[in-house]
Amino acid sequence: MIQIDDAGSGSLIGGTCIGVMRVETGEFAFDFIPVEFYYQGAFEKKAYILKCEEIVYSLLTKLHVDKKEEIQICQGYMFETVRDKLRHEGYHIISVKIKEPLQTAIENAFQQYALNLGLPAQYVKYTRYPLHFHRILRWVYADYDKRHILCKTGWKSWKKYGHLNIEVTEDILYKQNYMCLKCGKKINPGSHVKVLRYTSNCPNVIYLHHKC
Repeated sequence: MIQIDDAGSGSLIGGTCIGVMRVETGEFAFDFIPVEFYYQGAFEKKAYILKCEEIVYSLLTKLHVDKKEEIQICQGYMFETVRDKLRHEGYHIISVKIKEPLQTAIENAFQQYALNLGLPAQYVKYTRYPLHFHRILRWVYADYDKRHILCKTGWKSWKKYGHLNIEVTEDILYKQNYMCLKCGKKINPGSHVKVLRYTSNCPNVIYLHHKC
C-alpha cells in the first residue's frame, strides 16, 4: 500500500513537503514545493497545486508504483487535482486522512527543512503548537530583510501582518534565559540590547544583541 501526504502547507515559513511511502517496506521519498510558489501572484494562481502534481508523479516513479497497488492519498486541498488525474489514469486511489507510518516521517522531514532554513529548534519542536504563525513572525521580524523571502507572502495573513511598523530602541536586559532571535545566541543578563516593538494580534517585544 502507498501513502501520499504533505507537511508544512500551514507554516508561514518555507514551502511544502510532499511525501510518498510504501507501507510494507518503509520506502520513503519526498520533495518540496519551493516557497516561491506561495509568493504573491503565484499563490493566487494556485501554482503550488500544479507543482504538487509534478512532485507526486515524480515520487511515484521513483518508488516504481504500479496501478495494482492501493494508494491512500491525503484528502486535503493540496491534492485536489492529482487525485482525479490518477484515478482517470487507472490508479487505485482512496482519499483518506493519512496517519502512520507516513505521518511521522513527513513531519520529521519538514521539521529538518525548517531547521535548515534557520528556524530555532524550540520553534519547530518541543512546543504544543510548533510553527505557529505569530511565533514565526517574531523570528522573521528579528531579521526582516533576510527572512521575509522565506515566507508565504501570498497569504492574506502575511498581507495583514507582514509589513508592520517596527519601533527600534535600546535598553539593558537584566532578565535571564533570553536568546537573540537574529543570531540565535544567548543574551547575557545586564547586556545592552536592541529592542524591537510591534503590534500584530497582540503587542510584541523582541530583544537582540546590541550589535546584531
